Parts: sequence; structure tokens; C-alpha cells
Amino acid sequence: MILVEKEVTISTEIITLGQFLKLADVIQSGGMAKWFLSEYEVYINGEQDQRRGRKLAVGDKVEIPEVGVFVVAAE
Repeated sequence: MILVEKEVTISTEIITLGQFLKLADVIQSGGMAKWFLSEYEVYINGEQDQRRGRKLAVGDKVEIPEVGVFVVAAE
């Protein structure tokens, strides 16, 4: 299965991974972030990371196998 990159626009310079997952409609609420990150492999720019407080900036790529590939974009 080929996953298409989806751009997710943020209105600030940085966003946390937990906030980003909610904005990208991967999770329904910010409270689900901790559970989601413990259950799924998440890669930021090719490196696995499970910290919901991980800071993301414009241009960062978030890859979640079998869920999607998301790119942080500026407004």
C-alpha cells in the first residue's frame, strides 16, 4: 500500500506531536496522544519517537506505518 503525504497546516512556529496528531485527525482528542504513542510506531524525520511533547516545526515529516505520512506546513 502506498501512502500519500498529507500536508497539515499549523498557525504557529512549532507544535507538539500530541497537538499535531489531533490537528491531523489521527486521534480524536489530545488525551488520546499518550495511548496512541504507546500503541503505534511514530517516526519524525525518519527517527522513531514516542514523546507527545516532541516539538515539530514546518517541514518536519511524521510517518505512522499503516496510518499515513504527514508533513508540517506553514499557514
